[in-house]
Amino acid sequence: MMTKISLLAAAGFAALAMTTGAQAQTASAQPYIGLSAGYHDTHVSGAAHDDGAIVGVIGGVDFPVGETLTIGVEGNYHVGTNAIDSEYGVAARLGFPVGHNSQLFVKGGYQEVNFDLHKLTGLSTLPAGLDDTDGDYLVGVGGEFGLGNSPARLRVGVDTISFDTVRATAGVVWKF
Repeated sequence: MMTKISLLAAAGFAALAMTTGAQAQTASAQPYIGLSAGYHDTHVSGAAHDDGAIVGVIGGVDFPVGETLTIGVEGNYHVGTNAIDSEYGVAARLGFPVGHNSQLFVKGGYQEVNFDLHKLTGLSTLPAGLDDTDGDYLVGVGGEFGLGNSPARLRVGVDTISFDTVRATAGVVWKF
């Protein structure tokens, strides 16, 4: 568990270091917060209910690098249903502005998932001290689409954890 937290912290600091360097070359940071909901299929081998709806929050900051690129870092926290109790992670982002107040992005980072082992296994009793978390690298793609001149953007994305899971989300983010 400590190793996973250390990896998560290291990924966050690496992404922050990248964005801090970019900030020196750009006009201003673009922080954002948002609400997110979706569906996460964990593909746990042999499990009948290895998926679930998720709902949560996201937040981060983007730094423009010229007119055609942004780099940034974001974090997320979601609670889930069925086999997923909660999940959280951090990722570095590369954004590609398209149109007015919109962008497409790719991201990479680390995601940790806390499972509900009772729902996952169907067993009412489990051994004491059984680890119910798992995490690995995350990669994803998505888009944010502006709502006129409003700071709000509609957001959609698809992620995978180590190419073993599929997580689709949609939500609203507010840029400051």
